[in-house]
Amino acid sequence: MSPGTPGSTPSVADVRANLAAIRERIRSTGHDPDAVAVLAVTKAFGPEIARIALAAGLPDLGENYAQELVAKDEELRTQTLAVEPTWHFLGRLQTNKVRVLAPIVGLWQSVDRVELVRQLAARVPHAAILVQVNLSGEEQKGGCSFAAAPALVGAAQDAGLDVQGLMGVAPAGSAEAARPGFQRLVALADELDLPQRSLGMSNDFEVAVEEGSTMIRIGRGLFGPRPPRGSA
Repeated sequence: MSPGTPGSTPSVADVRANLAAIRERIRSTGHDPDAVAVLAVTKAFGPEIARIALAAGLPDLGENYAQELVAKDEELRTQTLAVEPTWHFLGRLQTNKVRVLAPIVGLWQSVDRVELVRQLAARVPHAAILVQVNLSGEEQKGGCSFAAAPALVGAAQDAGLDVQGLMGVAPAGSAEAARPGFQRLVALADELDLPQRSLGMSNDFEVAVEEGSTMIRIGRGLFGPRPPRGSA
């Protein structure tokens, strides 16, 4: 599929072709594409993109904003779907949003503080989570520090949560500049015996896979440019 223009809607065939190209790029790194999950990030796109992703064989959908996720889930449930979605929450999560998201989210990828652990344990016992680690020290990226991560993982496990792995967002810049942070997160996941490593997005996923990512988060690479926020 060509890059397209913001706001244009790709077809199911377009998304399938883009997914095949992404898997081939994973293969070119020397890794097995079947061993790397592709999370379709539908944030800022309209509900139709979520339906198209499901029809294209992408059941795992990622959202950053609670209101958008709830609205898209409600819209999808009025339709006949190819498969049921598994929603992943990716954004900075406020504790007061856990209640409304609890019946919807399948994997909470941005758990970064003890207050969230407590709220999830109370509202969603045994919830599947990833602990988000801040790879760059940039406050806007979210995530706990590398130093704080082991204690947070332990607290979540003690609270009965299903800690499946770690997640990180690369700093702005070149894909190669992200490599040290990816390496550090994978080493920490190894140390903590956590199998899932959610690393890499449309512009840097090949580097992430080379360094051991087991899940890449792709929006633009599947669906083309996002529409301006508020127009979706």
